[in-house]
Order: sequence, then structure tokens, then C-alpha cells
Amino acid sequence: VVLITLMGPLFTKMQRRIDNLNRVLREQITGIRVVRAFVRERHESKGFDVANSELVDTTTKVGRLMASMFPFVGFVMNLSTVGVMWFGAQRIADGHLEIGQLTAFIAYLMQILISVMMTTMLMVMAPRAAVCADRIMEVLETESSVVDPATPAPTPEATGSVEFRDVTFAYPGAEEPVLKNINFTAHAGRTTAIIGSTGSGKSTLVNLIPRLFDVTGGQVLVDGVDVREFDPDQLWARIGIVPQKPYLFTGSVASNLRYGDPDATDESMWHALTVAQAEDFVREKDGELETDVAQGGTNVSGGQRQRLAIARALIKQAQVYIFDDSFSALDVATDARLRAALQPETEDAAVIIVGQRVATIRAADEILVLEDGEIVGRGTHDELLADNETYQEIVESQLSVEAAA
Repeated sequence: VVLITLMGPLFTKMQRRIDNLNRVLREQITGIRVVRAFVRERHESKGFDVANSELVDTTTKVGRLMASMFPFVGFVMNLSTVGVMWFGAQRIADGHLEIGQLTAFIAYLMQILISVMMTTMLMVMAPRAAVCADRIMEVLETESSVVDPATPAPTPEATGSVEFRDVTFAYPGAEEPVLKNINFTAHAGRTTAIIGSTGSGKSTLVNLIPRLFDVTGGQVLVDGVDVREFDPDQLWARIGIVPQKPYLFTGSVASNLRYGDPDATDESMWHALTVAQAEDFVREKDGELETDVAQGGTNVSGGQRQRLAIARALIKQAQVYIFDDSFSALDVATDARLRAALQPETEDAAVIIVGQRVATIRAADEILVLEDGEIVGRGTHDELLADNETYQEIVESQLSVEAAA
């Protein structure tokens, strides 16, 4: 009992140190190019050695306690056998017991002691199992911040409209809201662009549309229905999104595109790739649509990853398209060709583009200028260039005003 009591805290500490070692190793492998670029191999090796040494020390203590259990159990078993034979021999000498009875008694005793030993082993493993169970339950019992509606609203007609009404959003524990009093409407057949400085809340704003977060004030409506009252599957079926950091799954080009439409044909996939300016490099691969894609798309370039993510969204044929800084890794010529090819494909859908480059968003029907979580300007490129100081500063940082006009 004493040993098992000591093992509980040690197993908890061991699991934490395993987590820490995995974190350090994953971070070093992921950032290996940065480590080499800044010649920090020795520093990172020392960090790994520290985490590894801490785990070794804790594991050694646990191993010593576990190892001490088995000699103790063996000692008890052997002592019990010797005791039985000692007292049994006297009983046999006095004629009160037969040898066969003593042999049977020893056999029964051994069965009992083996069961006790197995129980002891289970009790040794119980503290570690309890620690693992607590960690699993901590995850399972975590409540989602986005809760499905108990009674979803009737599914509205898909018109491709998105409306923000007095939207405010703050992350849990934040002192100030990220977004404040956001009001705008994106209509089908029109392109709404969002631009602003880093940290102004652009990505947070578009993540509210597919309900990746819930607003803390106001409403986000898709096709006239508050997204919090939408059936999640119906909501997501209407939205095609290309995230700021596009992610590709292990598999093939085709399997990744079919995330947008599981029933997509080869013809429709090639069409989406053509629009996304990805057809050329996919056809150059030996496997074409069946070309292997590594986890996260690490075996393709950043620009190729973005174009595949755009094709995946297009193949969905959604009513609302969200492009969250999805053209940043493309060169200017590819960006221009892609935007030109997108226009006929999205003419019946609402298109919302988050952009950093003025050239990407200048042709939008409406441009929203965000600053510190608030809309400080809205209009076309020419209108904002004429009277919005924040937009003028953004333009001047990239081009001359004359070249942008």
C-alpha cells in the first residue's frame, strides 16, 4: 500500500514530463530550418537533454519502486511455502497428516499466492492508469464554446447573403474585444474585401461566419438566419472557406479535393484545378490526381498548397466563399490570373476576401477598412483612396497613390 501510494504522484509527474519531452521534440523537428539558420543546434540539444534527463529521473524512481514489489512478493511466496512445509513436516511425523495432503495444500497455497501476485501487479499499474484516465476525462469533459442549437431554425432558401449586425467579439479572458460594432452585408454576385493592419481582427471576423467562434454581442446572419440557430451541417454546406493557413491531409490530390465534394468526378476536379491555376503543376506529377500529398501538404510549396485549398473550396460550389488572405503566397501574375478565373465561377455567390495586398482587393465591389477591430472606412477602391486616411496609408506603403489610382 505504501509503495502504491508513492507511485501515484510519480506517475502524474512522469506523464507531464513525457508531454514536455514530446513538446520539445515536436517543436525542434517542426522548426529545424530555423534552428539551423540561427545555428542553435547546441542550444536546442541542451534543451532536449534537460527534458530527457527529467523524464529519466522520474522513470527511474518509478522503476525502482515497481522492481521492489516483485522481490517482496517472491519473498512472501517462498516464506509461505517454507512455513507450510515446516509445520506440515511436524504433522506428518506425528501421524496427523499425510504427504499427499501436504502436497495438495502447497498446490492450493501457490494458486492463492499467484492470484495475490497478479492482484499486486494490477495495483501497481492502477496509479498510472488513473492518471491517464484523468487526463482523458479532462479532454472529454471540456465543454465546447460553440453549442449546437436544441431546435435548429427551418432551413432557409440559399441566397448567398451574409449580414453582420452590431457584432462584437472578445476572446475568453481578453480585456478588450477584438471586434466592435461591425455592421455590413455581403450579397450574392458581389465581392466584399476586408483590409487592415496586422492584428486588426480580419481573420477573426470571417471565422465568425462558419461559426468557428460565437459572437459575444450582436448577430451574424447567413441567408437571413442567425448562424447560432442554423443546423451546423446546413450552414457549413453553404460556405466554402480557404483558411489563412491552408491545410492538406495525408492522401492524394484527389482525396483532398473531395473534402469539398465527396462525389466529385475527375472532370470537375480538373476544372477546379484549372480555375485555381493548379492544373499545370498537378499534371506535371507522375500520378496527376493520385499524386501523394504528405501530412499538412509539406511536400508542395506554399503557393501550390494555397491553390489546392482554393480548388477544394471551389469544387464545393457553395453560396458563400471566404478567402482569408488566400493569395499571399502567389506571385502577382498568378494572383491576377486566378482572380480573373474566379469571377465567372463565383458570380452567383457572395465572395468575401481578406487581403493584405491592395492589388488583390482593389476590384472588389465594397472594401471594408478595419482598424483596432472597428470599420473605419467602406467603399470602392477609388472612394477610399479619395477620403480614407487609413486606406491611403495602406496603399502608400505598397504603391504610390498615382500608380494605384
